Amino acid sequence: MHAPAEARPVSATGSVPAGATLYVFPGSHACRSGMLMLDHKGISYRRVDLVPGLHPLSVRLRGFPGSGTPIRSVDGRTHRSLAILDRVGTVPALRLGGERAQTNHDIARLLERVQPDPPLFPIDEHLRHEVEAAERWGDQALQMIARRLVLAASLRGLDTIPGRGSRGRLGPLLSENERIRVVASRVAGRIFAVTPARERDLLEELPATLDTVDEWISAGVLDGKELNAADLMIAPSLALLAYRPDLRPDIEARPAGALLERVLPEPSPGP
Repeated sequence: MHAPAEARPVSATGSVPAGATLYVFPGSHACRSGMLMLDHKGISYRRVDLVPGLHPLSVRLRGFPGSGTPIRSVDGRTHRSLAILDRVGTVPALRLGGERAQTNHDIARLLERVQPDPPLFPIDEHLRHEVEAAERWGDQALQMIARRLVLAASLRGLDTIPGRGSRGRLGPLLSENERIRVVASRVAGRIFAVTPARERDLLEELPATLDTVDEWISAGVLDGKELNAADLMIAPSLALLAYRPDLRPDIEARPAGALLERVLPEPSPGP
């Protein structure tokens, strides 16, 4: 059920913790953030692709404890099915040497501790505070907005997404298998309370959401000389939003689009 392992380049310093394995599922913007942080650190790792929907149990069986309390909410509340998923386990999940970390927040701090260079956070205390605020917003707010808007499009049929969700900056969404993609989209749509009315609300709010990214770029919090944890958290959600043809032009015309292209360049078209 797992995709072949994927190797990553080793840090030029050679000072790399042994035995890094990252558990993900395909096309996940949250998982791509974890992958980008490992790449940023130059840490070689093995990637294990899990089946979406079964991934909480899969990581639990691999020794990850899950969360004692829910870590995600939808419209300000965590309903029962989402709370159960968070308690069982979540991805990305990283095993690094003898340590384990789940959620990108914890993965970033683990990577900073075991290999400080290159850093994921600025040294300047004030700027770090701003980067952490942007990172938190990207994890808690933008990530859910992107997930729900793309799920809303997919529930009207995969033809609403180029390549039926089989290609893009994040690769195939949810699975390379189209049948799994359809079923997983429907299940996820229920879990994340995707409705036409909520989609309309999120679309109305999206320009202000993207303005927030642009403002952080203008302030130097994002897209600075060196990429940071907030850049790597936010860019994958922009990439997911760009799977919707109706949203892509506005994203790419903004400063946020330049950040997206820097972090996750548009892949070359296939043969």
